[in-house]
Amino acid sequence: MAPAALAMLLLTSLLLLLLGCASPAAEKYVLEITNNGPITTGAQATVHANLNMKNDTVASDLYHFNWIYAPLILIEKSEQEFNSIINVTGEFPGTFPISVWVTHRNCWLCRPVARNVTVLQITEFITGNLTIAKIEHSRFITHDSSSSTGAVTRISFCLHDPSHYFKSASFVYNWDFGDGVYQITKQPFVYYNHSTMGNRTVHLKVIAEWEQIGSIIHEREMVQKTGDFTTALELLDAVQSIKVVGSRETHVMEDLNLSLHINGTPPLALCWLIKAECIPLEGEKCHLVVINGSCYNLSHTFSDAGQYCLSVRVENGVTMLQTYHEIKVWPAGIHPAFFVLLCIALVSVMLGLVLYTTFRSNTQQKDLVEVADFDFSPLSDKSLSSHSESGCGQICCRSCLPGSQEVARESHELLHSFYKPVKTYTV
Repeated sequence: MAPAALAMLLLTSLLLLLLGCASPAAEKYVLEITNNGPITTGAQATVHANLNMKNDTVASDLYHFNWIYAPLILIEKSEQEFNSIINVTGEFPGTFPISVWVTHRNCWLCRPVARNVTVLQITEFITGNLTIAKIEHSRFITHDSSSSTGAVTRISFCLHDPSHYFKSASFVYNWDFGDGVYQITKQPFVYYNHSTMGNRTVHLKVIAEWEQIGSIIHEREMVQKTGDFTTALELLDAVQSIKVVGSRETHVMEDLNLSLHINGTPPLALCWLIKAECIPLEGEKCHLVVINGSCYNLSHTFSDAGQYCLSVRVENGVTMLQTYHEIKVWPAGIHPAFFVLLCIALVSVMLGLVLYTTFRSNTQQKDLVEVADFDFSPLSDKSLSSHSESGCGQICCRSCLPGSQEVARESHELLHSFYKPVKTYTV
């Protein structure tokens, strides 16, 4: 077994032994320990240890922090009354445990009052992460791994360098967007716009190069480190519209059924709320549901009459859209539409009576006018000729007498009509 591996095994065994020995005093204290790793080889890591008292106990003693960090190299150590900080570095990659225990400062042989351990990750590559942000209203809105199609997406690389190890380095960024598009930049971000919905895997290779003095021959030499990073990019269709289908009127204690039709890529987080006025929905002050389709049905029963508003907010991780639907709730009773129908029926009946009366009066006037039927047929000519043969004197005599003139007129035969007379009079 190699000496380094044997030393690590003995160190781990010692740490387990120390941490396994519990002390009654440890129940009164809480020891927190953190580090700012991971770091690259040659960089420095900072480890914090903070001692807290349980149950708000007031500590009057002074304490001492004892660290175990081998095989790491200690750069700096500072200690105060209830906390301690160390800076360490490592020349080779690996996972290294760092432990600390606290004792009373004037009692070295006393048992530790608290113990804890943390693990520092050291790698030979550049450390950092990729972030995705979408531009909305001239602002960058950070998303986990999703963006909307057609929108400008900013993909950025964030270097993790707490000790400023790469402060004099120059970087080159090689981007692969997973759809056959490549780009090389000197800036740690790119802008990406794609119109096709789907999943992408973005690859980034970071190259850092700087000049430093060699540790052996003390001459300037170029040093290079690299790092490979990937992130998933999910392109979704933005929520473009929300359509509320249903009635805008209902009655008290009646179920109002509405259907919400959403144009957007699921899954969708839908939040709805019915209040007396339309309000923008923020936070979780609404009925929140997650749907995997484009339609959602909701039902609500009103207990009081009045004017209400349905506020709806829908988002799918990349965009958010709100809409409103006003609702009028009537008291229990006859619906106003019935009054409208009744009025229409009454107006129709009155109009019918007026038309019937007008038509009836016109018919009676026509009957009074058509009282005689004059006959101008050829038979009347024969009658006239027979009267003429009796002599002019008779006619003249008849015409001379005032009464005979009326008798002659009435005794004259009326002309026969070609159609049946409406009324026939006998004189």
